[in-house]
Amino acid sequence: MLQRQLQSGWGMTVAALAVALLTCLELSFEQWRLLVTAGLLMTIIMLYHKRLRHFVLLPSCIAFASGLLLIIMRLSGGSIA
Repeated sequence: MLQRQLQSGWGMTVAALAVALLTCLELSFEQWRLLVTAGLLMTIIMLYHKRLRHFVLLPSCIAFASGLLLIIMRLSGGSIA
């Protein structure tokens, strides 16, 4: 039981690190939108794949964190940095 909880924690940690590294690249709003769309599409594909189903948190968490970043960007009226 504890191992399953740690697996989901690692999935969220890796996704958060990926978004943090992508933030350093100073992507435009349109590029972030494409990243969110790609993450959502990868999530759907991974749900139906037998082996990749266990890693479904990675693209979905990246899409979620990127979506939150897009909301912050839109509300602040500019870029991230």
